[in-house]
Amino acid sequence: MAATAEAAKTNGKNDFIGTGRRKTSVARVRVRPGSGKITINGRPYDQYFLIEQDRRNVMAPLLKTGKESSVDVIVRCDGGGITGQGGAVMLGLARALMSMDGETEPALRQNRLLTRDGRMKERKHYGLRGARRGTQFSKR
Repeated sequence: MAATAEAAKTNGKNDFIGTGRRKTSVARVRVRPGSGKITINGRPYDQYFLIEQDRRNVMAPLLKTGKESSVDVIVRCDGGGITGQGGAVMLGLARALMSMDGETEPALRQNRLLTRDGRMKERKHYGLRGARRGTQFSKR
């Protein structure tokens, strides 16, 4: 999906919006020109994501496009766990950056930051104890 100036998702306040999903997590990301401040659910991102891998996921789109000190990021996260939310923020931020500046799309796509991770929890199946585990076999 090529982002053009007229197709960019914006809310009319010079903010660019992107939505990211991972497992059951949803992140609504808002990007605006600024100084590099990142807040997630009202907290700084390094206080929200305590695991280093999740912090790297959040920063990846900014580092790959070179915009880590030129935009402010505001995120609302819901659902799932911390790691799922980190993946959702990564996708939402990449989409918001792409709608803000279409020139960043090749760098984001090359680093697989615009690809939705479709893996979800498998449902429980009839006659089994979970998605795949069966009941214990008894010989007698």
